[in-house]
Amino acid sequence: MVVLITGASSGIGLATANYLTEKGYKVYGLSRKMPENVEFENLVCDVTNYKAVAEKFEYIYNKEGRIDVLINNAGMGIAGAIEHTEAEDIKKIFDLNVLALINSCKCVVPFMRKCGGGKIINIGSVAGVIPIPFQACYSSTKSAVDIFSTAFGLEVKDFNIQLTTVMPGDTKSNFGFNRVKNTLMQDEYYKSRIDNSIKKMEKDEREGMSPLCVSEVIYKVIKRKKSPSRVAVGFNYKTIVFLSKILPRSLMLKVVKKMYG
Repeated sequence: MVVLITGASSGIGLATANYLTEKGYKVYGLSRKMPENVEFENLVCDVTNYKAVAEKFEYIYNKEGRIDVLINNAGMGIAGAIEHTEAEDIKKIFDLNVLALINSCKCVVPFMRKCGGGKIINIGSVAGVIPIPFQACYSSTKSAVDIFSTAFGLEVKDFNIQLTTVMPGDTKSNFGFNRVKNTLMQDEYYKSRIDNSIKKMEKDEREGMSPLCVSEVIYKVIKRKKSPSRVAVGFNYKTIVFLSKILPRSLMLKVVKKMYG
């Protein structure tokens, strides 16, 4: 089985590429950077370069004769008040987290259809279900990933292509360190709220689950005959997603505001 993973040079992507390689899958990574000492084949590629991505997909298909699983993992974060967020950074996060993901899905469908089907696993986030203040752009992109996956899944269901959104919560990785932060973390209006919110996010990430926990869930999704449309990773986060469905929205937002606002 041939698996393609975007953003495979670090964090969840690297952990999953290594894990699936150990399980016997033929794994290809698509990343801007070349990871060191790995057993899978990584192709250096900027996934926001649509032409380059299409060429890499065609290369893999011509070499292997199939692409069975696509895992869209590449992504970035932005932290800070929207009022202080640069337009360039907003465009950058939507280009990478949403538009590049959609393009990868478009590229892989013809190859999966030729092979009689496949699975596309898009890495979303619990933050796409629970809106996080001072991470509004990130929450928006991950919410978009979830809705896109569901709608696109309906379009390609007749081709035996299954879509799943995997939604991790706080995970130990270098994602937080690579997060784009606004230079203005305190001002006369927001005062210390931005700084306090980001410190809590980073603390939760440092104490969060291992990327391997996400890899194990992805593996289970691949193995299942019929994949779920969405799955949260970890009991606590499954509980949070469940409660978000049954609690009054005003109560949920009040709790989030108290935690992060």
